[in-house]
Amino acid sequence: MDQRPQGLVAEGLTLAYDGRRVVDSLDVAIPAGRVTAVIGANACGKSTLLRGLSRLLSPQQGSVYLDGQLIQSLKGKELARRLGMLPQSPVAPEGITVLDLVKRGRSPHQSWWRQWSPADEQAVYEALAATGLTEQADRSVDELSGGQRQRAWIAMALAQGTPMLLLDEPTNHLDLAHQIDILDLVVDLNRDQGRTVVLVLHDLNHACRYADHVIALKQGRIVAEGAPADIMTEELITDVFGLRCTVIADPAGGGPHIIPFGRHHAIAREAKPAAASS
Repeated sequence: MDQRPQGLVAEGLTLAYDGRRVVDSLDVAIPAGRVTAVIGANACGKSTLLRGLSRLLSPQQGSVYLDGQLIQSLKGKELARRLGMLPQSPVAPEGITVLDLVKRGRSPHQSWWRQWSPADEQAVYEALAATGLTEQADRSVDELSGGQRQRAWIAMALAQGTPMLLLDEPTNHLDLAHQIDILDLVVDLNRDQGRTVVLVLHDLNHACRYADHVIALKQGRIVAEGAPADIMTEELITDVFGLRCTVIADPAGGGPHIIPFGRHHAIAREAKPAAASS
């Protein structure tokens, strides 16, 4: 009997491009029913990891399992009904409308014996409403701003209706208000619908505030994982990003809040006591 946990699990996962290893012998179990943020410096393997977990990239070594089943053994539509993946910078077909793009999220649920249904229609319009795109439904995706296009792709992923969502930088191209809207939506999907969400984030404070679980990558390996309050320390940030910082309590939620120091900030902080004593 297979003793692997339910959810998404990688064992000894090695991922490479043109023979160059990006993720190396990685073991990870994504906590089911939680929001997990993947963080790390540029080119550390964050996006590559999501591609490997979603079967968009075949492993050089190791395996990925979804609910105990080898992910490579699943048929395409079956996988697409269970796991949704929004990659970085997707490209829409020329001239497609927002509505038609979002409708494509329902394609895994279609077959010759099951055609478009009222449930499909409801899923599409709920996704449009959740991402604030109802009024843009008939517009061409080409006409939208970068932030609106990003929300259209997120709406398509929502319409897919999977219990697990992998989102690669979902707040990319969005202004601050819309970043918060999307992250609030992620939490709603998790708390109200029980969806497991994994997202790559560059903003560490967003990761601290919105994620239950954080995975920190460095050069294709996990250097820390756990609850933000347990792992987000000054030492970790310095190790992973080469960045000096201080970590204080978030006044909005009590979790960790990271204040980075640039070269001038660090000098100013160290120089002030000396100036005061002269």
